[in-house]
Amino acid sequence: MVDQHWGSSLESNRVAGTRLELLLFQLEGRQLYGINVFKVQEVIPYQPLSRLAGAHPLVKGIATLRGITMPIMDLSLAIGGPALKAPEKGNIIITEYNRSVHGFLIRRVDRIINTQWDQVQPPPRSTGRNAYVTAVTLINDQIIEILDVEKVLDQVVHASTEVSRALSETVRAQDCKVLVVDDSSVARNQIRASLEQLGVQCSLVTDGKHAMELILRLQADGVDVARHFTMVVSDIEMPEMDGYQLTTRIRQDPRLKDLYILLHSSISGVFNVDMVRRTGANKFIQKYHPDDLAQAVRDRLAQIGAALAEG
Repeated sequence: MVDQHWGSSLESNRVAGTRLELLLFQLEGRQLYGINVFKVQEVIPYQPLSRLAGAHPLVKGIATLRGITMPIMDLSLAIGGPALKAPEKGNIIITEYNRSVHGFLIRRVDRIINTQWDQVQPPPRSTGRNAYVTAVTLINDQIIEILDVEKVLDQVVHASTEVSRALSETVRAQDCKVLVVDDSSVARNQIRASLEQLGVQCSLVTDGKHAMELILRLQADGVDVARHFTMVVSDIEMPEMDGYQLTTRIRQDPRLKDLYILLHSSISGVFNVDMVRRTGANKFIQKYHPDDLAQAVRDRLAQIGAALAEG
């Protein structure tokens, strides 16, 4: 039976902007973890699972919920912890990432909290590249670890980075430079792998703050950034400075008025398109399909070519 309390709470908290709302939960210990509410469809009590022969060890079974059959993963095990004990006493978080729905077994839900993206920090570098934490924040003197769910999912469902031949053979982007901004190392590398098939040169940074620092350094060196980068491809949900804030900062600089900005997100919804218009970005696409990125590059190059022809 669906937990209507959490379902209604999630729906009522869906608003756009630089505000961040986190669903907090626990696994096997006292540590609180967070996941962006926008990526959560529902939280339900444990459901009986059907085991699949040969399934990935992280997948504890499948369940059909509201007409959708989805894999259910042990989130504790997926981030390097112990398997959940007595999972039947826990909950399932149903999420939508990158156009697909997945369930995660957890011990218990704590609460939903409100904060701002600029109150969220990247994890310390000493945590290493293998950490499954994309950011941390402090709530009531307690550290909240925000999980890199894209990295968790990549262990089980490897997203394709292959651009279709129809596009890869028609896009010639050898002189194209793209600034890629994303706090997930998996997402950054997926974008780079896709765009490099087109001959695109990628500069990778981890969030909006680092993107602005790079832009300012280039400007200080006399570089026309709007010409240097064919486009900026930025995630929306990032610590310190999110994609909306980055776009706003860029548009405040007259020298960057022609810098093309493509925002993307694993979150679906009409609000993304509205915020793209309000902040001044040029385009929004939902993560993640290689051909969508390739098409965006082709469209941008065609736009540049048409402007040069008119000039």
